[in-house]
Amino acid sequence: MPDKVLYELAAKLGAALKAQCLMLATAETCTGGWVAQAVTAVPGSSQWFERGFVAYTYISKREMLGVSQDTLGAHGAVSEPVVREMVAGALANSHAQVAVAVSGTAGPGGGTPQKPVGTVCLAWGVKNGEPRSATLHISGDREAVRRAAVQAALEGVLKLLPATVSENN
Repeated sequence: MPDKVLYELAAKLGAALKAQCLMLATAETCTGGWVAQAVTAVPGSSQWFERGFVAYTYISKREMLGVSQDTLGAHGAVSEPVVREMVAGALANSHAQVAVAVSGTAGPGGGTPQKPVGTVCLAWGVKNGEPRSATLHISGDREAVRRAAVQAALEGVLKLLPATVSENN
């Protein structure tokens, strides 16, 4: 049984994307494809979900999404500059017009004083547009951090869409 909140968000997102004839791509690290799983739980999602990338390592971020080694070296994988490049890469390497990216430290280990466990960076973008990004600090265990990141990813795409409609009119 899919998570009810995530399912309802994904269904709402799917209806909005379909109404605008837009396709979505996802680029994920700490969520391990959970955003893609949430959207594909919705029947008919092939009409608005184009593809998902799970790029867990630095090398996969570089090879699959074109994230710059300089950006990774300067900021680390859990950073807004990296997720913005992940969004750009997802758009460049798919047929989607909308993309979301997630990178974070879900725990229980891996945190640092600068980026403690629960730090999640997200970015949202549209083709030929400037990506938007945010950093969240989520409390809870690994499952709670990942679930909250998926919810924030879906909500962020929904918030992005009204601006996309008005910009295209």
